[in-house]
Amino acid sequence: MAETREVRRVRALFISDVHLGMRPTRVGQLIEFLRFHDADTIYLVGDILDGWRLAKSWHWPNEYNILTQILLDKAAAGTKVIYLPGNHDEFLREYLGTYFGEVEFVDRTVHTTAQGKTYLVIHGDQFDVVVRHAKWLAYVGDWAYRFALRVNIVINWVRRRLGLTYWSLSAWAKHKVKNAVSVIGRFEEALSLEARQTGVDGVICGHIHYADMHDRLGIHYINTGDWVESCTAIVENPDGAFELIKWTGVQEGRRFRRRKEAT
Repeated sequence: MAETREVRRVRALFISDVHLGMRPTRVGQLIEFLRFHDADTIYLVGDILDGWRLAKSWHWPNEYNILTQILLDKAAAGTKVIYLPGNHDEFLREYLGTYFGEVEFVDRTVHTTAQGKTYLVIHGDQFDVVVRHAKWLAYVGDWAYRFALRVNIVINWVRRRLGLTYWSLSAWAKHKVKNAVSVIGRFEEALSLEARQTGVDGVICGHIHYADMHDRLGIHYINTGDWVESCTAIVENPDGAFELIKWTGVQEGRRFRRRKEAT
């Protein structure tokens, strides 16, 4: 089935928070996703590399090279590739305004849809109070997240033995823990305010590993999620409608579309 599946063409594709260098990632799924999706423009919305992890312990398996080559091949074939560094790959902010091959590095940009709507595209860490003013606490949070991922490996080993599906401890915590929900809400408010002050119709960001699309704050807020656990991406279809995709793989022969919205 993987050999005969049709490649899907979209106007724009938004991916963030791959965290190359962090051991528990879903790079294989992302490679598969990109092989079955082509876009006029690909936005890499930050934390594609995890410089924090790579600086401490170098981890670069061959599938990272495969992913990099796929993106470079798409750029060479005419896809516009824009890289917006985040806090985990902030060292790349030294190269803002430059190109690596066909890949452009920018801090933020504005994307215009087929319907003429404009969206601020930015990683989002610039509006995270912890990252900006208490970086040591951000490192603590990063450690706690990686610890949750390790615990998750054990939990899901047991679940597989019982015939149950994958379950995310960190995602559960984000939904259930009051403080985490509050942090997500403040992040969304800050990004929506920045979009409003920029004079655009919406904002597309990453950073918090929580994929979502809504208009609750008077601005079309879109978060790409991550490829550490969620395997989520945002696409703009040829008609200008945005879609949040959770990639389940070609083996199952299905794609879960969480929400499709035209704005």
